[in-house]
Amino acid sequence: MNIEVWSDFMCPFCYIGKRRLEQVLQQFPHRDEVKLTFKSFELNPDAVKDSGKTINEELSAKYGVSLQEAQAMNDRMNENARSAGLEYNIHAMVPTNSLDAHRLTHWAQTQGKMLELSERLFQAVFIEGKHTGDHEVLAALAAEVGLDQKEAAAILASDRFTDEVRADEAEGAELGVRGVPFFVFDRKFAVSGAQPEEVFHDALQKAWSERSPFTMVSADSSEHDAGGVCTDDGCEIPRQK
Repeated sequence: MNIEVWSDFMCPFCYIGKRRLEQVLQQFPHRDEVKLTFKSFELNPDAVKDSGKTINEELSAKYGVSLQEAQAMNDRMNENARSAGLEYNIHAMVPTNSLDAHRLTHWAQTQGKMLELSERLFQAVFIEGKHTGDHEVLAALAAEVGLDQKEAAAILASDRFTDEVRADEAEGAELGVRGVPFFVFDRKFAVSGAQPEEVFHDALQKAWSERSPFTMVSADSSEHDAGGVCTDDGCEIPRQK
């Protein structure tokens, strides 16, 4: 089975959704026959690499709220992450452009290290507060997962793998990806958002056992509306029931 995940390293729900899917996969009896691939999606392709603003300042400006209200929003995001076993420090997050991080993961894929680098990048952004728009930081992170640091730096200094990023984005658009995370199971079922684990479990079971056309398992369902999703308008905190 192939599971494709459209996501962005600037999307806090993407890491949460990734971890929930991984937790379900650990219990899936056919997990050794599942291939997981991350696809590129840029929430804000026009984002600058060095805005000089904190994440709270960016949220405050984006939504027209006070810094205190922006901090409260991120406090709730930190709490949401704990439900997936992640200890976010989102107040330390460095807003930046994610294109170079995506380019680097496509190179990592050619080296068999896409999953490792994707995990390391999410950890660097949301837990460690590293500046993942900085080429030196990115190259060092690549080295930490066993990739050649000098080669990583050379790739970042070029425009290599930009076409691969654009191809992922175009493919996602054809599938109807408008927000992330977006999970596609064997091109049969899709799950939108960082949904509860039971949604991922159901999608896995259905994709494994059925042969049917591409179907949305969870997007606008009122039964499972707690899955956070990020769009270019921002990241929506799930409604509390």
